[in-house]
Amino acid sequence: GDGTLLRAARLFTPYHIPIVGINLGRLGFLVDVSPDEMDHLLKQILQGDYLAESRFLLEARVFRGDTLLGQADAVNDVVIHVRNDIRMIEFTTYINQCFVSTQRADGIIIATPTGSTAYALSGGGPILHPELEAVTLVPISPHTLNNRPIVVHSNDTICIHLCENRNTDARVSFDGQNNMNLQAGDFVEIKRKPQSLRLLHPANYDYYHILRAKLRWNAQP
Repeated sequence: GDGTLLRAARLFTPYHIPIVGINLGRLGFLVDVSPDEMDHLLKQILQGDYLAESRFLLEARVFRGDTLLGQADAVNDVVIHVRNDIRMIEFTTYINQCFVSTQRADGIIIATPTGSTAYALSGGGPILHPELEAVTLVPISPHTLNNRPIVVHSNDTICIHLCENRNTDARVSFDGQNNMNLQAGDFVEIKRKPQSLRLLHPANYDYYHILRAKLRWNAQP
């Protein structure tokens, strides 16, 4: 399913290896070749009859003061969220070193266009077309309803700083697969990764058909 493709994408993107997604899972926004069509469509793709698509990734670095705690890539999203506590976390958002806001919430999702149909969509974020050079920031259950999702340029540098005046028990997750624990005063710097994922689709690939099918837009009540 999509989870397997996300893991493969993070591994193979630095080597510029293209990926074809075969849907053996459930939802499958990224894996659009069904098992029934696999032999036929893979043969077409290997013969050069395909649609190639580039998807950018995010790279994040986690700091405690001047110390780099770790770094990781994400195809879908970087999510900063409460870990075990039921209390909200308080954090400040900077974009290109410019102050944006300080807010209290259960966390924040920083999603690529690829990830805009994943967790960010559940949080009320917009669906971004895969070719958009954009990133969306979606608060998770914010304390005030005027904290809304925003969309910024993919070349912007995003920094999320956990406020030091609160006893914070938080975590940062990358595609929901890799995690690091955070404490008050830590900050996460998120940028666009220089290398992009290259996805190969069948020649008849239709992005809007995928949206209709997966989100059941035309389903009758």
